Amino acid sequence: MDKEKILIVDDEKEIADLIEIYLANEGYQVYKANTGIEALEKLEKEAIQLVILDIMMPGIDGLETCRRIRKVRNIPILMLSAKSEDMDKVMGLTTGADDYMTKPFNPMELLARVKSQLRRFITFNRQYDNGGEENVISVNGLVINKETHKVSLFNQEISLTPIEFDILYLLAKHPGKVFTVDAIFQNVWKEDYLESDNTVRVHIRKLREKLESDPKKPFLIKTVWGVGYKVENETSIKY
Repeated sequence: MDKEKILIVDDEKEIADLIEIYLANEGYQVYKANTGIEALEKLEKEAIQLVILDIMMPGIDGLETCRRIRKVRNIPILMLSAKSEDMDKVMGLTTGADDYMTKPFNPMELLARVKSQLRRFITFNRQYDNGGEENVISVNGLVINKETHKVSLFNQEISLTPIEFDILYLLAKHPGKVFTVDAIFQNVWKEDYLESDNTVRVHIRKLREKLESDPKKPFLIKTVWGVGYKVENETSIKY
């Protein structure tokens, strides 16, 4: 069985080559691009399953490249940046990235995150291939189809990243149950949560921006202060 295909997008050749060595040693098929445009062209030609994307690049930067990828593909995107400020991380995640690392990074940590994203992505898609007992969840105008990976709100399709979809499906599948940030992270990322990591909160905020008419007064995804998040509505699971 062929290993997963990974695209590295970075104009710094030394960094791209270093990442390639570690990924190739694990048996992954590695592709490289120096610019956002070149990355988009490779994505059209190859069945890439994960993108490692640098933010600071000539031409269209990583943020814009990420936005364009999200219009056509729902594969995991791991973003790299030389900036470590929280706001930069928030910007990366809100444009559609699934994970974010700052340079310089530990190659072994990068490899671990790549494996985690691929494991979640492949497992999720395998569940679709095998079918399941609970394929469609309906929550007050919101319809989540696990098999087709589509979400609609009052019959209008909503575009979500794989991580956003997983979080929403987790909450909607257990109406009334409050999930802590730690629990959401462990269920979706399949890793232990780091106390300083605000990744879950960023994704919840982005979900609300896409789903709620007033994100500051959410109707679907409720905050239970000091505890976590829940979907509290009459929910029906079909098929």
